[in-house]
Amino acid sequence: MKFYNILIKYRLYIGLALVVVGLVTNFWGNSFWAAFPAYLIGALLIFGHFFFGPLRLIQEYMEAGDMEGAERVLNTIKFPGLMYKPIRSVYYTLKGNLAMMKQDYDGAEKMMKKGLDLGMPMKEAEGASLLQMGMLSMQKNNIRQAESYIRQALRKGLPDKENEAAAYLQLCSIMMTKREFRASKEFFRKAKALKPTTPQIVDQIKQVEKYISRIPG
Repeated sequence: MKFYNILIKYRLYIGLALVVVGLVTNFWGNSFWAAFPAYLIGALLIFGHFFFGPLRLIQEYMEAGDMEGAERVLNTIKFPGLMYKPIRSVYYTLKGNLAMMKQDYDGAEKMMKKGLDLGMPMKEAEGASLLQMGMLSMQKNNIRQAESYIRQALRKGLPDKENEAAAYLQLCSIMMTKREFRASKEFFRKAKALKPTTPQIVDQIKQVEKYISRIPG
């Protein structure tokens, strides 16, 4: 596994070196076929660098919670337009997530829209991106757009009950803002029924529960 990660990290340079080896062999040995293996492997490595990118390395940083490391790897991708379409979609989504963490909401929205426009590899991933777009719209106080994104996210499907609970809580808040109290209570019941365990969501449920029973509807 470690060897594979090293290969991904340095495959462009290894590929270029192999092409040079092929050229030298071709020139001095006066034989294309003797140089062909170096040409072939070098070309495949260079192709893989641009077509697949280093997203496997990014995943490891994300799982370890090292956002700076993930961003450094993302910044090594100079030509995202050359990547395979589903991988390019994930690239833009990750860029959006990192921008969101920095509270660059305009940049996050731009990147995540690019990812969604390319199409996500799984419906659940598309739902999660739509939910994040909804939360971005909430941050920008665009309530109407936020509601649209979150409802789309629920229709597409979300990866787990934690995300579903977060979506219902956001809709609960939106309905309160619109003074649609009956709908607000219904969305709160749905969020609570999912029994989420994420501390932030659990805390939100406790906070809403303190006053939602007092509102009409």
